[in-house]
Amino acid sequence: MYREIAAAAIHITERNVVDTMKLGIVGLPNVGKSTLFNAITNAGAESANYPFCTIEPNVGVVSVPDERLDVLAKMYNPQKVTPAVIEFVDIAGLVRGASKGEGLGNKFLSHIREVDAIVHVVRCFEGTDVMHVEGSVDPLRDMETINLELIFADLEVVERRIDKTKKALKGDKKYQAELDLLLKIKDALEKGIPVRAMEKSEDDRAMLKPMALLTDKPVIYAANMSEEDFKNGFENNPHYQKLRAEAEKEGAEVLPICAKTEEELSDMSKEEKELFLADLGLKESGLDRLIKASYKLLGLISFLTAGEPEVRAWTITRGTKAPQAAGKIHSDFERGFIRAEVVSFDDLVKCGSMAAAREKGLVRSEGKSYVMQDGDVVLFRFNV
Repeated sequence: MYREIAAAAIHITERNVVDTMKLGIVGLPNVGKSTLFNAITNAGAESANYPFCTIEPNVGVVSVPDERLDVLAKMYNPQKVTPAVIEFVDIAGLVRGASKGEGLGNKFLSHIREVDAIVHVVRCFEGTDVMHVEGSVDPLRDMETINLELIFADLEVVERRIDKTKKALKGDKKYQAELDLLLKIKDALEKGIPVRAMEKSEDDRAMLKPMALLTDKPVIYAANMSEEDFKNGFENNPHYQKLRAEAEKEGAEVLPICAKTEEELSDMSKEEKELFLADLGLKESGLDRLIKASYKLLGLISFLTAGEPEVRAWTITRGTKAPQAAGKIHSDFERGFIRAEVVSFDDLVKCGSMAAAREKGLVRSEGKSYVMQDGDVVLFRFNV
């Protein structure tokens, strides 16, 4: 006999840990990095007009906003609603020379290696109440300063790996491809080109993955501007314009944000937030926009499970097949996968229930080759 489960319809005490997207927030001191972190996580990281007020990397977990969960909760009246989550890591302010031990040095570069993507906060607001560590506001200089430190750190890693690979090559010619790739990367880094901007094959990516190179990680530049900039149209901010033009050269996205606004929003009710954002001409908070941009950057989507015990969102990489999606919930689901009963969120809502959707033929029975889609509501059938 096979068993069926609407993924979250039972409480699993010993299940696989679901992978959580981890974003590292970096930036020079006094650019608004910790203020932004405080706002989006309410974790209370100290924020002061002092370069090294964040001594240890602070970690905060925030829920991924998903209105579909609210709709499913009204349909199923579950005991529990569990959104997908993102982990933010506030990494202490880097300074020029960090890769050589200046400021807080390499200790904090190691924390960046553990994240999936980097949110690089760049100051694009004027003002003398918060001093810039370099003495003036220049987003391109700040962008280059951080990027160069990450490049220098990667160069050190690559050079050590080249020495190791050359020794291995003497005994086994299979390491020639790896050495060729490493030398190509070294040449690019020495020219100031980040690894993410290089053309790479799937084999190249596989070889590079264990190295966790800092400049190979996708980046979102968070252009931190003032509330006045948003009221007057942030597109007119010359610092933002320069940053966006430079980021486009490496295929990176720039997200306009106001850390001060996010801090104010963090203490407001839902209704107050909507009114406050409307006054600024915005429909979403910076956090919501940052999460959506991060999902897009990393190629992530969410599938949903619904039942009386729990309504839940699960994060997977776009292109994930049904058995591997089931494995996100528990390894037994993937190991004993039989099929997935799938209905799109929109169809389920139109029908009002899974039973009604089934009657109309909108619930599909999908096998091991099915590629999951964003918003799929799934019931997995498995046997172990």
